[in-house]
Amino acid sequence: MKIEIRDLHFTYPAGVEALCGISMTIESGEQVAIVGQNGAGKTTLVKHLNGLLLPTSGEVRIGGWDTRSQPVAKLARRVGYVFQNPDEQLFSKNVETEVAFGPRNLKLDKEQVQSLVKDALAMTELSDKTETNPYDLSPTWRKMVALASVISMDTDILVFDEPTTGQDAMNIARIANVIRTLRQRGKTVITITHDIDFCAENFERVIALSQGKVLLDGKANEVLGQEEILATTYVDPPQLTRLGKRLGFKNIVRTQEEFLAALKLK
Repeated sequence: MKIEIRDLHFTYPAGVEALCGISMTIESGEQVAIVGQNGAGKTTLVKHLNGLLLPTSGEVRIGGWDTRSQPVAKLARRVGYVFQNPDEQLFSKNVETEVAFGPRNLKLDKEQVQSLVKDALAMTELSDKTETNPYDLSPTWRKMVALASVISMDTDILVFDEPTTGQDAMNIARIANVIRTLRQRGKTVITITHDIDFCAENFERVIALSQGKVLLDGKANEVLGQEEILATTYVDPPQLTRLGKRLGFKNIVRTQEEFLAALKLK
């Protein structure tokens, strides 16, 4: 499902212009990371995808739907949103009920709900925690419950806001596996992140924002290699990218595999 953003401007009621003429297209099945300093407009941008915010001017289209003409409840069938803080979206008495809320709210039949819930629980490794109250789980597992509660809605587009914040290495690996599985299923995944190494390892397209404008947008290697430009939005390239440059590699590298391959050629 294609996302089309055309000359998007957004100004908050206090008069702060958060987005200043953003235009981009995200094709169905793309995996996109959005980076940039705090206040760059990242969260403001993605909240336009499901109608939580509406353009001051310009337009946002989700699969041809203009978000200004569709209610949030209808857009939720196409765009799932996982908040940065899972505590802002968890409210049910146990994990299974929480994960089932979304598909039930979409009025799916019982068998569909059960199938989607089972799949989302398995993908997030929560199958053995179905009867547990989410708030009896650690913050890392509450994050997985939040992911599962959105995955179970089976939307074509998923937005993850800072999914690795406060997570340990094991849970970051779980989240990466979830994104990998969603990619294999043809889902569009858009992630806001300050974790540049996570970005480098899991996304093929990177968009860098600065002061409400698109600073860079392209293939991950190309964007993450622009060290001086990224510095203007307080983003450092991945460690392997910087090391590869220092070693004089001909091509930009961002993953261990690319680094080792380039090292052999040197």
